[in-house]
Order: sequence, then C-alpha cells, then structure tokens
Amino acid sequence: MKIISGGQTGADRAALNAAIELEMDYGGSIPKGKLAEDGPIDSEKYPHLTELEEGEYIVRTRKNVIDADATLAFTDGALRGGTKKTIEFAKEYKKQYLHVDLQKVSVEDAMVAITAWLNMIKPQILNVAGSRESSAPGIYSKVYEVLKGVFQKAPREKR
Repeated sequence: MKIISGGQTGADRAALNAAIELEMDYGGSIPKGKLAEDGPIDSEKYPHLTELEEGEYIVRTRKNVIDADATLAFTDGALRGGTKKTIEFAKEYKKQYLHVDLQKVSVEDAMVAITAWLNMIKPQILNVAGSRESSAPGIYSKVYEVLKGVFQKAPREKR
C-alpha cells in the first residue's frame, strides 16, 4: 500500500512521517510553492511529493482523492474545512472513505477500526487527510501513533 497526503501540518504530515519511518512507499500532490501553514514543505525531507501547477489547497485535495483508491480522514472534533471537502470529493468520485474523529474514539479503537476497514477494502493507494495542527492541536501525535500501529501490521513493500 502506498500512502499519499497533501503535506499539511497535522494529520497529513503524521501519515507521511509514519510511512517514511516504516519504509513504505509514499507520495501525494502538494500546492505550487509547497504551501503548508508552517511554511514551504521540505523537499529534502519529502522528496516523493509532487508540486502542482496551482497554489490552491483545494486543487491538491481533489487530486489526492482522485489519485487514491480510498481516503482516511482524521479530525479531533467536527468534520469541517478542508477535511470536510475531502470527504465531499470522496463521495463525488465514488471513492471509499473512512472518517475517524479522535475526540470520539481512543487511539486503540481507531487502530482496530482502521485495520478492519483496510483489510476489507485493500487499497493499493491510501490518501490520508485531516485536520491541520493549528485547528486541532495535538492531532499530529495521535494520528502518528494510530497510523504507525496500523501500518506496522499491514503487509507492505518497501519503497
């Protein structure tokens, strides 16, 4: 399974870092200028990300949904903003998706639910999206812990 993400702080970056640490294939589209709320995304740290011709976050969001077999979206509370739009795109393009609200489920329960979902749908490319760190402080750590646990159990090919 390849992990793709838009590179934003929070859930996106947690997915990329978990994939890199576990030597999984990763990538994803990012806005022109490598935009993220903490400044330009580091090309040396994330060399497999593709910079788009457009600078709008919404273009990147749509492309990552289209390019993936399924989308896993994390929030720490209500579904809103770019994460809400991600789910809308998944519905529009008839892609599998799972929304995990980390205010409603524990890290352990999230791991179990995500593992079961992935085993059922078996995506080759998984888009991971979710709240950015500024709108959900601490989401990076929670998503990283969840995904590292899930990915360690998943069969994978090294990049």
